[in-house]
Amino acid sequence: MNYEGWIETCDVDDIEEEDVIRFDYEDRTFAIYRTIKSEYYATDGYCTHERFHLADGLVMGTQIECPKHNGRLDFTTGEAKRAPICESIRTYPVKIDGGKIFIKVD
Repeated sequence: MNYEGWIETCDVDDIEEEDVIRFDYEDRTFAIYRTIKSEYYATDGYCTHERFHLADGLVMGTQIECPKHNGRLDFTTGEAKRAPICESIRTYPVKIDGGKIFIKVD
């Protein structure tokens, strides 16, 4: 479903607590996160360092550790937190409706 720029990604239960999944839409890819407090976030899917997909990484609190070189990003703000990642990542608004996770990409 796509309405007013919001894209349906998955069910809330498709993501375990403190985990991340990949979501592909048209020619783009995203990472959808769930915190230990069941808060949901979304970023671009690829690490800004060497373009490895963040869905293969490790979620720790509100940070994602890239699976390639162990750099970290704060997925709530997009801020680079640990080298070798120096460039922040784009984040997207998330809303929950009827047990579904939506992201706003436009």
